[in-house]
Amino acid sequence: MFWIQILLFVLICITLAVSVYFSFRSRRETETAKRGLYAARMNICMGLMLILIAVTQLFFFSESSFRRIFGTICVLLGLFNLFAGIRNHGHFDRMLR
Repeated sequence: MFWIQILLFVLICITLAVSVYFSFRSRRETETAKRGLYAARMNICMGLMLILIAVTQLFFFSESSFRRIFGTICVLLGLFNLFAGIRNHGHFDRMLR
């Protein structure tokens, strides 16, 4: 059980780093289509990160109503970011072709 917590922590750190990377790439890009593509990738990574945070809050800590509410909000925000990122990635990918 402990190694799962370590794995989730490492995955959260990786998605955080990739989100920051794509954030810098999207802000420095001058071409609109590439800028949107990097922002979409940032949203996808951020959505995955929020879902991983919610999993750790919901399943690996003591039961409390605050953790349950926080985990549920993180899941909803993560799913929204993931959906918006996938949708925007397809849109800007078609623009680049």
